[in-house]
Amino acid sequence: MLTELLDSLHAGDGRPALPGATRGELAELVRGYAVALADLDPGDTIALAVRPGPRSLATLLAAYHLGLRVAVLDPTAGPDVLRARLALAAPKLVLADAAAQAVAGWAARLARRAHLALPELGAIAPVRTVGRRLPGSPPALRPRPGRLPRRYEGEGDAVIVFTSGTTSRPRAVVHTRRSLTAGMTAVHDLVRPVPGAPVLGGTFFVLVPSLAGGAPVAFPSRRALPRQIRELNPQATYLTPPQIRAGLAAGARFTGRVYSGSAPVSAALLSAVRRSGAAEAWGVYALTEVFPAAAVEESEKAAFTGDGDLAGRLLPGVTAQVAPDGELLLSGPTAADRYLGDDPFEWVATGDIGRVTEDRKVVLGGRAKDMILRRAENIYPGLYEPSLHVPGVELALLVGVPAGDGDEHVVAVVQTTAGADERTVRSALREPLARMGSARPDRLVFARIPLAGRSRKPDRQATAALAARR
Repeated sequence: MLTELLDSLHAGDGRPALPGATRGELAELVRGYAVALADLDPGDTIALAVRPGPRSLATLLAAYHLGLRVAVLDPTAGPDVLRARLALAAPKLVLADAAAQAVAGWAARLARRAHLALPELGAIAPVRTVGRRLPGSPPALRPRPGRLPRRYEGEGDAVIVFTSGTTSRPRAVVHTRRSLTAGMTAVHDLVRPVPGAPVLGGTFFVLVPSLAGGAPVAFPSRRALPRQIRELNPQATYLTPPQIRAGLAAGARFTGRVYSGSAPVSAALLSAVRRSGAAEAWGVYALTEVFPAAAVEESEKAAFTGDGDLAGRLLPGVTAQVAPDGELLLSGPTAADRYLGDDPFEWVATGDIGRVTEDRKVVLGGRAKDMILRRAENIYPGLYEPSLHVPGVELALLVGVPAGDGDEHVVAVVQTTAGADERTVRSALREPLARMGSARPDRLVFARIPLAGRSRKPDRQATAALAARR
């Protein structure tokens, strides 16, 4: 898929690609950055801290063309964690834009208020500035003139994506050139981009398949999403659940096909997207280690009445099995190769409790680590949380609150939609709560559920602390 995109980019092509760049301009950037990075050897690692846009995509494509490995930096992880991650990745070169350098330098104190922080980048590896260079910044990595270097035709690592882990033991997912291409091919087949019609989405796994299919891509607006959708009329949109909820609250009217993932996607949320105008609404089950793994359309998810959360049918080539402790294991072409420094995966442990039906549908029962122990009974929240999404409920979690002697109380924390009447919602929840049997909560709390991480997932630990205070 990446090779297909690279081959489709030609200088002088005036068709739009990304905000601020035509396909021809993107082609020139890729060629220029490939020339500028040609002194590095295939397999060398470069670390990238560049905001999404034409230059970051061109740098990634140039690195892939040369056979380099890219370690993606997340400025929200904190400087100590990032320093440990970079020590593990051992990059030969750090590429950072002016914003990333400011976060690591003169604007560090201000950036920390926005939960952004980077270590002093120059202490890790040589730094080059991508894009606009401010006074005092390291030398610029400028696109150079010249012929496009010869394409690397071998296999090997393509990208390092850091996930959970500790400062002493970072965890880094390594995708190879093969798994990266398989993942983006799977996204292409799922999204089915039509040439010329816009796609709205900001992740690399959306950018490449869409552009390879001839569709221009726009990045989701944080402040004016309803107007952006109205003006673009996108054929497909990929947003996280919090982005969708914010868009719906602001009155967004969706068009085409809408996809959501990176955090649990409820049937109620997908149904709300359909009611807002979308032709289709899809939940995508994906991990950093397996992207993507399964998908489900709104009508099928809404019709599911069994215990647990229907995550969808496994995508072609993806296989699954369930470990003796109930954990879902995945394998297939879209699976990463390994964690950096570890042996290759035989099966990827998802951390999710789940089962697989005879027709290859995945039903999740929550995270294994989220299990609640009450009166010597194991309660998996994910089995029961979908039933709490009655009309008027935006988010709902079951959490455990210590009750002494190792036992826990089960608390249902419910966040209502804007304008919903709490008494009406409480009444609507009576029947779902009664059907939960031995897992029925000891308490029902109405509160706003804390979110965490870049994908703004519900924060169970913070929610449990909130429930304990209540």
